[in-house]
Amino acid sequence: MYGNTEAIAKAIVAALGADARAMRAPDATPSALEGVDLLVVGAPTHGGRPMPSVQAFIDRLTDLKGLRVAFFDTRSEGKFARMFGEAATRGAESLKAKGAVPVGTAEGFFVKGKKGPLKEGELERAAAWARAVAEKAK
Repeated sequence: MYGNTEAIAKAIVAALGADARAMRAPDATPSALEGVDLLVVGAPTHGGRPMPSVQAFIDRLTDLKGLRVAFFDTRSEGKFARMFGEAATRGAESLKAKGAVPVGTAEGFFVKGKKGPLKEGELERAAAWARAVAEKAK
């Protein structure tokens, strides 16, 4: 919606290396996962849940048995955001329920206000998180 999650995704892809690629949830199909060793899913947090297009992508997935996954979200640090929860934990649980194996912890990256921009240092933190996830996935 505002480009914050996309910016984090690009930092993650860059940190994961030449074989990594990013796709928008509406364009991602289950067949796009063929041959994937690690699936990293990201979503803005809306009402404590992943954005509807990301949840629809997860719903389209069937058997993820054994696929290593990690989930991140973008979120604000406001009081209401803490009350409703975050997308990363719920998204990771949805993938796990389909047989995926979570790698590392679901992570949140912070935006200023509702629309952003990202808080200073979040792109670097995302790259470091991605490298740690990749190392754990080996």
